[in-house]
Amino acid sequence: MQIYHTMTPVSGAKSCAVALGYFDGVHCGHRMVLGSAVRYASENGLAPAAFTFELPGNQTLKGGRILSPVQKHARIQSLGVEQYLEPPFEAFRELSPEDFVQKVLVECFRAKAVFCGNNFTFGARAAGNVEMLHTLCEPLGISVHIVPMAQYGAQAVSSTRIRAALEEGRLDDANAMLGAPYAIDWPVTHGKGIGTSRLGTPTVNQNYPPDALQPCAGVYLTRIRIQDRWWPAATGIGRRPTVDDSANAAVTCETYVPDFAGDLYGTAPVLEFHRYLCPVRRFRTLEELSALIRRAAEESKAYFAAQTVK
Repeated sequence: MQIYHTMTPVSGAKSCAVALGYFDGVHCGHRMVLGSAVRYASENGLAPAAFTFELPGNQTLKGGRILSPVQKHARIQSLGVEQYLEPPFEAFRELSPEDFVQKVLVECFRAKAVFCGNNFTFGARAAGNVEMLHTLCEPLGISVHIVPMAQYGAQAVSSTRIRAALEEGRLDDANAMLGAPYAIDWPVTHGKGIGTSRLGTPTVNQNYPPDALQPCAGVYLTRIRIQDRWWPAATGIGRRPTVDDSANAAVTCETYVPDFAGDLYGTAPVLEFHRYLCPVRRFRTLEELSALIRRAAEESKAYFAAQTVK
């Protein structure tokens, strides 16, 4: 996938079928929009493309972003998008709806078809809606395709619902709406060494940056990609009441990989969350905490072994 971070014409001789949206989380609704553009492009000899944007440097998404930029790009690429335009929001925020169509769809993509949800807005102060998009595109020979909202639990799938599910520990609901397991790829950092020195369960520390959504504190069955292989693991998110007495202790994200030994500092492995196991609690002894970590790791190994059999 060719990624552009400025308002620039995409490469290649083909005109494009363009998916429009922010695509935070690349959830089922986003996948329907992106997938529709990819299929139409394949059927009509066009290049599959997507237009989104980067938030201003001093702004963050309400509730935090669900995926890192790298994960967002990887998931969109996996759907078949080849041309991906992601300029800063400031680069087009003052464009009128008419100028948006001309400068983005015509000049950047040579678009022949565009795809979006029925709540899509565009142009300065969101002045344009899907009806205006039809009106402006039709004279230019650009077909407009409105993709129905994906449904889950008799309600429209949304990033807001996914954030709420993750924050409440409803991982099954979040993953169903995402259409793929929730995942992080934060850099591995040094911890306090308690897992290695006192528990006998060395952990991979990938602590959340301030602008990212942080899921419900608890213990999760996870798997981590190391050396081009997936390893079953157990991950704990939250303050560590058994080893940290302070109520103001930092929230950590620590993963025990029972069958792996090695140095991962300086890397950013992908960690997928597959099942919420239990909340974080204070144990009377470190031995009890260590036993929980090992039990969670064994449950993770059994969980993924069963998935492989299927």
